[in-house]
Amino acid sequence: MTKFGVIKERKNPPDRRVVFSPSGLKNIMEKFPKASFVVEKSDVRVFKDSEYQKEGFVLSEDISNCDVLIGVKEVPVSALIPNKKYFFFSHTIKKQPYNRALLKAVLDKNIELYDHEVIVDERGFRLIGFGKYAGIVGAYNAFRTWGIKQETFTLPKAETLNNQKALETELSKIKLPNIKIVLTGNGKVGNGAKEILDAMKVKEVSVSEYLQTTFDEPVYVQIDVLDYNKRKDGEIKDKNDFYVNPQEYEGDFMRFAKVSDMYIAGHFFGDGAPFIFTREDAKSKDFNIKVVADISCDIDGPVASTIRSSTIADPIYGYDPKTESEVDFKGSNAIAVMAVDNLPCELPKDASEGFGEMFLEHVIPAFFNNDKDEVLKRAKMTENGKLTTRYSYLQDYVEGKE
Repeated sequence: MTKFGVIKERKNPPDRRVVFSPSGLKNIMEKFPKASFVVEKSDVRVFKDSEYQKEGFVLSEDISNCDVLIGVKEVPVSALIPNKKYFFFSHTIKKQPYNRALLKAVLDKNIELYDHEVIVDERGFRLIGFGKYAGIVGAYNAFRTWGIKQETFTLPKAETLNNQKALETELSKIKLPNIKIVLTGNGKVGNGAKEILDAMKVKEVSVSEYLQTTFDEPVYVQIDVLDYNKRKDGEIKDKNDFYVNPQEYEGDFMRFAKVSDMYIAGHFFGDGAPFIFTREDAKSKDFNIKVVADISCDIDGPVASTIRSSTIADPIYGYDPKTESEVDFKGSNAIAVMAVDNLPCELPKDASEGFGEMFLEHVIPAFFNNDKDEVLKRAKMTENGKLTTRYSYLQDYVEGKE
């Protein structure tokens, strides 16, 4: 019998999310009666300890007798229990310097680490994540930013609302002008943002309609990589060519920037891909975008106005294209930027429930079917105090040589 522990989140600022809600855990027990769970006591998570107890789960301050420990954010080095299996977002796979000591400690303590970010299928597509909820909150925040910048309407902060339905109720109360909204990305993040646009009954239009037509109502277009990138030699190829040969492409987003009032960035940005818009693009008199909601939040990356991430407490800043610097976002020359890098934290209940459903579907079965789809094998970063072959590229990073 595998004994799982749901761990307390210890990172600061506190994260209220959890991998499994009380009803989510109950669901697992119904499907996999051989699993057993202990829930570490927590005063921060969105579900109270008593809610787990009500569903019959053991609450404890000591989870050292569990085999597999499951959390959301990085576990502080001092809280790591040696010789265990751990699941959490380690933020180490891109050699993030601030977490080098964490990965080193994982190896030193003979921990088997499974990072949520690398739980993928055989094609490499992520199976679980909070992306949908980042998209939902990011789109909501885009409209909140618009209202504050234009001084036309006020929306409460997402974190003060209980769930997605409450966000949609607040959005139903506002009246948008006839603006054009461009959304990049059609993965989990982009489609989460689309859910909000559709709930608001903003009309979706085609690329050609968006670029060529004036509307008497707000509209949006959801665009994919070949809509905002083009081959330098003018050839038309498929999306796969873009992913394989990004260096052969140049950005073609300016045709959207000329006619757009708001940009919601929900794309995945791959190595070597062209920037979506550059600092020079933003200086152009044709650049019309007034609000950028950068859900992807790559600093100094493909979205030139994202010069830093912002926080849930202080989500909006201004970017002046002329000086390439931060200014008051209400200024007439400023692009208002919303670049919160932990958006799902604003919707902890929905995000936790959705994440748990994915974990139950894709990960839990692997513990009871000999990992027949190799989900655990692909996600296992460390074993017996060493990096596994798939993650051996991190060796120099662990040793501090990078």
